[in-house]
Amino acid sequence: MLSFHLILVSVIQGVTEFLPVSSSGHLVLIPTLTSAGDQTLTIDVAAHIGTLLAVIIYFRHEVKKLLNGFRDLCQGQFSTSNALLFLLLVVATIPVVIVGLIIYFLDITILFRSFEVVGSTTLIFGIVLYVCDRMHKNDLVLANFTLKHAWILGLFQILALVPGTSRSGIVISGARLLGFSRRESVRVAMLMSIPTIIAAGTLSAVDLVDNPVPGLFYDSLIVITISFISALGALAVMMRLLKHVSFTPFVIYRIILGSTLLYISL
Repeated sequence: MLSFHLILVSVIQGVTEFLPVSSSGHLVLIPTLTSAGDQTLTIDVAAHIGTLLAVIIYFRHEVKKLLNGFRDLCQGQFSTSNALLFLLLVVATIPVVIVGLIIYFLDITILFRSFEVVGSTTLIFGIVLYVCDRMHKNDLVLANFTLKHAWILGLFQILALVPGTSRSGIVISGARLLGFSRRESVRVAMLMSIPTIIAAGTLSAVDLVDNPVPGLFYDSLIVITISFISALGALAVMMRLLKHVSFTPFVIYRIILGSTLLYISL
């Protein structure tokens, strides 16, 4: 039977994966608040699958363009708008994949998981999101996405490898800084999340093959479902909120969370 701990992890991972509030900042609190250990690799993979399905379903029209772009590339058509969008997302993903693999093979992830680091990054990059969101350029849309934008946001995304930064939060910050509107910044961030989640999920799956955990098949299916529903709901709420408000509520929440983590570390 699936434990309450794994249900909690699935909900938190699903809700916070795409909100600019840092999923790692929340997950690091779970052992402290519940006296539970880390979830298994199987659950990591299942949560990745659930959140990936959510972003694919919610942004299905954009995903269809990416698939059409991949088809165009396979047919030698490199100049279509869909092919260019696909190539730009590949470019935007290269930096984080390279640095992520270096961290993975050096096995130094544990160095970034302290309360001090997660609390500090949650707080600092929450303020960064606030500053970038206050930029008054709001004229760029996804159709304006260029190679320069892709490379800059790819470099921004590297920062998300430090727990507490928030992958969606830092990409949204960069997109706002470049002049994308709030909703378009989220669209860009979510599309960039697809190859990144696939890469992260693949690494977890490789580890799972090397260190299999039997008896979690049905638990994994439930985790996929919970993460999917949670992430889909979070995306819908955020996109609806951004019609009326800025990212300030998320910034305030990050400041509270970061301050809490720093307080606990002391």
